[in-house]
Amino acid sequence: MATRKVTAKKTSVSHVEQSQMQPQRSGPSMVLVLLLIAISFFTGFLYFKVQNLEKGGGTAQQLGQQQQQPPVVKVSLDQIKKLFSKGSISYGDSNRKLLFVEISDPSCPYCHVAGGLDSEVIPGDQFKYVSEGGTYTAPVPEMRKLVEQGKASYVLLYANGHGNGTLAMQSLYCSYEKGKMWEAHDLLMTKAGYDLVNDSVKNDKAKIPDLANYLAPAVDSNFLTECLTSGKYASQLEKDQKTALTLGFQGTPHFFINETAFGGAVDYKQMEAAVNEALK
Repeated sequence: MATRKVTAKKTSVSHVEQSQMQPQRSGPSMVLVLLLIAISFFTGFLYFKVQNLEKGGGTAQQLGQQQQQPPVVKVSLDQIKKLFSKGSISYGDSNRKLLFVEISDPSCPYCHVAGGLDSEVIPGDQFKYVSEGGTYTAPVPEMRKLVEQGKASYVLLYANGHGNGTLAMQSLYCSYEKGKMWEAHDLLMTKAGYDLVNDSVKNDKAKIPDLANYLAPAVDSNFLTECLTSGKYASQLEKDQKTALTLGFQGTPHFFINETAFGGAVDYKQMEAAVNEALK
């Protein structure tokens, strides 16, 4: 009798062990199933990406463009002050409370809009001036007013933003030498000036006389022709561009109000808070 009881007990234990081991055999099967699902999902994802690239790769191109964007550069007030001693076009000195910096290209359409004399260059109402019934206040004329009132100082740097503005910017330097920069600026930054620079002159030295004649109401054309032909300010433009890069320049126009940066043809109303803070 004892022997049969022991045997029964052993048999009972054997069944328990088998029942406990059964889930352990199913565990790896579940992992395998999940792994296969993950592989299928990843394969489908790769297929989608390949198809997308073959159709134009818009997403990949956008990511590439984002990676090419230069990092934001922290600019100090001391850096801005030093710009007034680098030989660039400037009005006033670095001791004033309010310092303006414009990084520009006379062939750039958005620079023309910001200059306050050419709202035609970009169609639509976004940059329609207040004086024309729109809502946009161009920043450069407002800065100029404060400079002429003795409340602010201003530096103008060149950077290649559109490709055709080298000779035009040199003409501004030549005009600045004669104390006529703003007069030449106001001719260049009109629609007629834009068309001349981009459709005719296009940095062609053979067209220097055309540019000089266009600016003759502001600066003597003979002087301007000689100044541009000599390339007197070509190296200064290269220096301006290098300086612009140290300031985190990413495109024209680019502005600073003291050390605060404003990229693009920003409405002056968006700058007023920084201006008022600087003037306190």
